[in-house]
Amino acid sequence: MRTLILLALAGLGAQLVDGSLGMAYGVTSTTLLLAIGTSPAAASATIHLAEIGTTLASGAAHWRFGNVDWRVVAKIGIPGALGAFAGATFLSHLSVDLAKPVMALILLSLGTYVLARFTFLDLPKGNLGKPLRKRFLSPLGVVAGFLDATGGGGWGPVGTPAILASGRLEPRKVIGSIDTSEFLVAVAASLGFLVGLGSEGVNLAWAGALLAGGLIAAPIAAWLVRHMPPRILGSAVGGLIILTNTRTLLRSEWVTVGDAVQWAVYAVLYALWGAAVTYSLKEHRRQSAAASHPAADSRTTESATTS
Repeated sequence: MRTLILLALAGLGAQLVDGSLGMAYGVTSTTLLLAIGTSPAAASATIHLAEIGTTLASGAAHWRFGNVDWRVVAKIGIPGALGAFAGATFLSHLSVDLAKPVMALILLSLGTYVLARFTFLDLPKGNLGKPLRKRFLSPLGVVAGFLDATGGGGWGPVGTPAILASGRLEPRKVIGSIDTSEFLVAVAASLGFLVGLGSEGVNLAWAGALLAGGLIAAPIAAWLVRHMPPRILGSAVGGLIILTNTRTLLRSEWVTVGDAVQWAVYAVLYALWGAAVTYSLKEHRRQSAAASHPAADSRTTESATTS
């Protein structure tokens, strides 16, 4: 029961992050399941089974708040589903000893990307309103879907920043469209794991607990997307993913290091993580202050003109 409660809380937290950032539900949840000893294929299968419900609820909530561009959903979601099915069947046939460090490497790479992306880069707005073309979204969907199934997460970390970087769609619609199209990816990945694994290793109770937490968080996250500082949240989540998957790698057969070296690595990562979150907080405050100054200046000018 304790495990189920913890998983429900993890599902709630992961969905809050995913619904606010457009990424990190799968990466965060898969990292947790791997940490408690689940095999990579079973972890990804369990997460994607839960995501069928959470992405449906999240998509409905985002649609209600006007955060969805249905043209983007269609252009990226269908290729993403094909990539996810291929990734699921591929992971199902990897040995557990090989799959665990491979998945940890993928998750570590995605965590590093999330941390760096939200710590150092602001959201571009230069091409806002220009159409997103199928020749850009289709290959992006295939790659993101494949990584999502093989890494237990990747749809958001790959798809969201790529569309944000184009500057052609406002951030709330990027997040809403990615979350909504992920329903197709979750269904396809679940079918791929069903073909590759059957029901072997998939814990329905764990999937249900993750789903319950995610369903509670989905409408809250869709509302928070307009109010939550994504920069700070992205840095915090990226650091957590890096730390957890570094631990998995250091304890795998691929790496043989002593306890002293492991603790030294952890200490460096904690320091970098703290510095990244602090920097993100300072930048957020600086940008908020800068955004408020023009309004103050205009009020001063109006008052001087009136007098």
